Amino acid sequence: MLKDGDKGAIIQRDKETYAVAPHIPCGVVSPENLRKIADVAEKYNCAALKLTGAARIAMVGLKEEDVDAVWADLGMNPGAAVGLCVRSVKACPGTTFCKRGQQDSLTLGMTLDEKYHGLSLPGKMKMGVSGCPNQCAETGFKDVGLTGTPKGWRVLVGGCGGASPRIAERIAEGLDDADALAMIDRVVEYFKANAKPHERLGKLIDRLGLDDLKQAVGAA
Repeated sequence: MLKDGDKGAIIQRDKETYAVAPHIPCGVVSPENLRKIADVAEKYNCAALKLTGAARIAMVGLKEEDVDAVWADLGMNPGAAVGLCVRSVKACPGTTFCKRGQQDSLTLGMTLDEKYHGLSLPGKMKMGVSGCPNQCAETGFKDVGLTGTPKGWRVLVGGCGGASPRIAERIAEGLDDADALAMIDRVVEYFKANAKPHERLGKLIDRLGLDDLKQAVGAA
């Protein structure tokens, strides 16, 4: 039996079948890949296709002996659905498509996804990029979040859901793309250097204090 995460597969409630979720950066999928996912799901008799909170498409109800063949037919990389790493980067349409967008969240989100998706860390991390303060990418509940404003990016840290939800805290305002990306680099490095095993960024902030993080990343 595969362990959770082996070959990108996650054991299901029945303890017999698995789900896999191809990586779909920021939820943007080509018609070709969408068609491929549907064709492979039919070929291997998937029980369901489920849109996930990380903007991926989970293929649910696969047999263990079919997992390798599913990935071979898809020709796509697995999404980092489990493990101590950057699990996902969620982004709204931003100025690319949305009339309310104030910053280009989709382009910035794709940049973050390319750089960080699957990066090993002491604890899991989720990122979000919202093109306006409506926060459709739920940036207030991400470990690291960017929210677009007319004057630039607002940087948020320490949010998470789970059994003990935590609202992210603002550490910077009015940053351009380059400065926002540089600050996220520093936040990730701070987390790598200071977090305990399995600790989320919010718990690290609660332990060492927000001022410690701000000083370390140049947000003080």
